[in-house]
Amino acid sequence: MRKNSIKNTRINEEVMRELSNIIRGDIKDPRIHPMTSVVAVEVAPDLKTCKAYISVLGDEKAQKDTLEGLKSAEGYARMKLAKNVNLRNTPEVRFILDQSIEYGVNMSKKIDEITGSME
Repeated sequence: MRKNSIKNTRINEEVMRELSNIIRGDIKDPRIHPMTSVVAVEVAPDLKTCKAYISVLGDEKAQKDTLEGLKSAEGYARMKLAKNVNLRNTPEVRFILDQSIEYGVNMSKKIDEITGSME
């Protein structure tokens, strides 16, 4: 995998900040869980596509509903992104569920269980 340039890293951060604001304040879909956050964003170097990794604090149904709501709002999010971020091309946004935080919490619980049983 190629190392990101400084420019690409800056674009990723700016798009991530703006997508967070759009999800939090602009999208009014009731399926989207209020505890949804953008964990990371990967904008392709040609600025055509963008993968937005999101984390949802909730059960599996909340995660699935949020992902459906975000997928239906992809066009709206892209339009708002085009207005707020000055890029040559506005990337096509694809939302991907990131379960690394949930995985970390589960692993932490299992470690605590094992260390608790050893004492």
